[in-house]
Amino acid sequence: MTETQAAAGPPKSSPEEPWPVRVVSQKVGAWISKLGWVWVDGQVAQISRRAGSGVVFLTLRDPSADLSLTVTVHRDVLEMGAPELSEGARVTMHARPEFYPARGTLSLRADEIRQVGLGELLARLERLKKLLAAEGLFARERKRRLPFLPQRIGLITGQNTAAERDVLMNVRRRWPAAQFRVTHATVQGPNAVPQIINALKVLDDDETVDVIVIARGGGSVEDLLPFSDEGLCRAVFGARTPVVSAIGHETDTPLLDYVADLRASTPTDAAKRIVPDLTDELRLIGQARQRLDRAVLGMIDREEHRIEAWRSRPVLARPESLLEQRSDEVAALRDRAGRSLEHRVRRADDELRHTLARLRALSPLATLQRGYAIVQRGDGHVVRASGEVGEGDPLRVRLAEGSVTAVVTAGEGE
Repeated sequence: MTETQAAAGPPKSSPEEPWPVRVVSQKVGAWISKLGWVWVDGQVAQISRRAGSGVVFLTLRDPSADLSLTVTVHRDVLEMGAPELSEGARVTMHARPEFYPARGTLSLRADEIRQVGLGELLARLERLKKLLAAEGLFARERKRRLPFLPQRIGLITGQNTAAERDVLMNVRRRWPAAQFRVTHATVQGPNAVPQIINALKVLDDDETVDVIVIARGGGSVEDLLPFSDEGLCRAVFGARTPVVSAIGHETDTPLLDYVADLRASTPTDAAKRIVPDLTDELRLIGQARQRLDRAVLGMIDREEHRIEAWRSRPVLARPESLLEQRSDEVAALRDRAGRSLEHRVRRADDELRHTLARLRALSPLATLQRGYAIVQRGDGHVVRASGEVGEGDPLRVRLAEGSVTAVVTAGEGE
């Protein structure tokens, strides 16, 4: 190999020059060995102690994911660090990854193992609780209201458990028409979290499910650890469907209770919170109908009294009285108008007679009646003096009755 080829690194594989399996295995082992010793946290899913062997095989599982690794540890190391280790326990170990080319498998070799105590678990949960609260997963304003009467209820619980029976029995007792879609999952141990998350996803994707209940009976703090898992809390927070947490007893408060849209103290309490009681609803409907009947009857009674009050008024009790009153008023007005007209006529008649008398007294005809006459010339001019006519002028003499024609023969002065 030349210096240039050495500087360029090992030759790469190609279709013309592929690597043998042993070369690939060696390179994979070399890359894995570069990781070195690391501290690993996980949950013990299985312990295998072989008789007469100084090596103990463990299956270490990630509580939040469906992942596991095989761990080999000497019996002395295990007895020194965790002598009472059992399946489901949380451990922290100092281990180094190793690749076995013959089997093509990856495992961890531990030289120190520590079982996580309850105090440390609670401290971790407290730190996780503060973290999730700071991110707003516990915010009250982000919680969704449950439907008043869900058409279908999703239930995640263990198979044939008391929690399942409590929820189903109490819901159907309160609302017999309730429908369920039950999804069973492991609610304790290393497989609990992935199964619960998968069940949550299945129910959340179902458009017919209106509310999801996650239920489990009571247990120790270690038994309820899956319900404080960060992955499960985030899955519940991101769900589209409202989620009810019904874990353990009243005193049990896993982190799921803070993230869920509603916390029920027990599975039985969850049944009471998600559906109304048919008996109570029928009673309330009956009370509402009674109040409505009383209100309607009261309104009808008030309107009847009001109509009776209207009918008792004179204008409605004897409507003819209004006409009689107006008739009397019209008669009085007609009588007064007649009297006034008669008075005016009499007074006008008197005035006319007086005027006529004065007219007659002043009329020339009255003078003529006393023997006087009116002399007029031919042009109609009244002759008042003898000098106004001459001899031979024709005259017309008007008498009280008729007139005569004359001719002036002579005139005399005054």
